[in-house]
Amino acid sequence: MLKKTTSLMLGLFLLIATAGITEAGSVKRITGAELQGMMDAGEKLVIVDVREPWLYSKGHIPGAINIQYEDNSKTRVLNELNPKDKIVFVCHGGPMGDDLGGVLIKNGYTDVYNVKRGMRGWNGPLVSE
Repeated sequence: MLKKTTSLMLGLFLLIATAGITEAGSVKRITGAELQGMMDAGEKLVIVDVREPWLYSKGHIPGAINIQYEDNSKTRVLNELNPKDKIVFVCHGGPMGDDLGGVLIKNGYTDVYNVKRGMRGWNGPLVSE
């Protein structure tokens, strides 16, 4: 029960905290189908799955890397992702990707995307470890 309440509170906080990020910033929101189209077209993408490692291991978008959304994730994305890359975030439902995408935009990254509805909006193939 505590875990469910904590997750709900975190989700609500993220929703409130990120409400204006995509409006003010340039994080481009795309559907899962649009991401699949970019992949099918052979676009060079860095897909960043920000869910917990156990969920990532259970099933993630082919080629995605895992940078879990947590206390140090904002620093990690700045240190580990190249501003010249086309970066696509995916999370549980969207807000965490908006948040991290906003961090990149504020730091000069220009080609940043977030999948609307996160993994809920992805109907393509999954790989597991």
